[in-house]
Amino acid sequence: MKLDRLLKRLNYTLIQGSTAIQITDVIYDSRKVIQGCLFVCLVGSKVDSHKFAQDAVDKGAVAVVVSEDIKIENAAVIKVDDTRKALAFISAEYFDNPADKLTTIGITGTKGKTTTASMIGSILSCGGIKTGIIGTLGIVIGDRIIKTNNTTPESYEIQRAMKQMIDEGCKAVVMEASSLGLKWHRTDGFIFDYGVFTNFSHDHIGGDEHKDMDEYRRCKAMLFRQCMTGIFNSDDSACEAMLENHTCLVETYGFGEKAELRADGAELLSRPGYLGVHFRASGRINGEFDVDIPGKFTVYNALAAVAVCSHFDITKEQMFKGLNEVKVKGRVETVKVPGNYTLLIDYAHNAVSMENILTTLREYNPGRLVTMFGAGGNRPRERRFEMGEISGRLSDLSVITEDNSRFEDVNDIIADIITGIDKTDGKYVVVPDRTDAIRYCIENAQDGDIIVLAGKGHEDYQDKNGVKTHYDEREVIAEIIK
Repeated sequence: MKLDRLLKRLNYTLIQGSTAIQITDVIYDSRKVIQGCLFVCLVGSKVDSHKFAQDAVDKGAVAVVVSEDIKIENAAVIKVDDTRKALAFISAEYFDNPADKLTTIGITGTKGKTTTASMIGSILSCGGIKTGIIGTLGIVIGDRIIKTNNTTPESYEIQRAMKQMIDEGCKAVVMEASSLGLKWHRTDGFIFDYGVFTNFSHDHIGGDEHKDMDEYRRCKAMLFRQCMTGIFNSDDSACEAMLENHTCLVETYGFGEKAELRADGAELLSRPGYLGVHFRASGRINGEFDVDIPGKFTVYNALAAVAVCSHFDITKEQMFKGLNEVKVKGRVETVKVPGNYTLLIDYAHNAVSMENILTTLREYNPGRLVTMFGAGGNRPRERRFEMGEISGRLSDLSVITEDNSRFEDVNDIIADIITGIDKTDGKYVVVPDRTDAIRYCIENAQDGDIIVLAGKGHEDYQDKNGVKTHYDEREVIAEIIK
């Protein structure tokens, strides 16, 4: 592809060379340079790849996109204001603007993005609309999951994934638009058909993330200047602030009377192997729905999914089926077991997420609430004290085990967790090996128990002594039951 075509939607200055040259690929990691490629210099919190520009040219790059004045020999040099933004538009052109051939849905918010994306994907699938998902779980196309390093991958990966989705018959894509993904222009280069706001609360502040809550909110709100229709949780206290400077059509959902899609009559559903919620929807869609994910907060995610899918040629029956069958890997994920109890896998790996999930599960009045968990090594010890205290207070039994101990002794981590539990009257047992701990939970399960295996969620590895080994709790459970 010619360089001038890749640059056609950019404001740029040609410092040297010609744009009438062929480009073999677009690269932003100097270690992956190939002959004839365009190298884009990205500036990150830790690495400024302008330092590697000449090295990239020496390895075969024929053109370089920069935002700083640097000396480069033997290559075309294009200067722009923001190389990350430029990468997004260049990548879109390189993959022939795949968003133009898909219905694109972006979801932003502190919580609920992964679940809402999965719900939308499930409903559309039930309606015969093959849908790809990009988010925390990776790039999901059909039954295949391609792992990514970030909730919202770099723009080149997003564009490549959308092109791959089209090639495999997808008609829509649902994308988790994280605040950092929006901040770093990873979702630039196209306009979303629909943008969704779930909720807003404290997260991602400090370090390499956001300097304060205001910046965090403003970055999330960027989505609503990059979509045609914005669908907002009108019950959230930040809703008005998220609407600031929006350029999209506005729709709302929630329990409040002003919401265009409203929910009421929320009821918890419980039977062995199924923890969910039932609710009635009225307004844009009228009907009753069951969702196989516990907690009344689930209704908000389901409403958002219904609001989006109401714009497709989808029946209420298909919406019901999609919500009732949805599974979100590692998010209060039910695993089938032969006993009269419920076994869940969840990603809760800090005090806040543990308190949320355990409080939710308490509402289902289990015979016992059993929580198996560990804590990550080489992380602040305070997290372990807090997790221990939360589990001790909310669980009938805590089963303390390992979870990515990294370079620490698992017994030292367990001792810290016990320090927290000892602040409560909670009962606990210690089973240092995680597989043995899962086996203990299954073999000692009682009728009516809810057992949650916390910490791993969608992860499929254990990190010990600097080595990651394959470890999928679903496989472990299946082998134990077998």
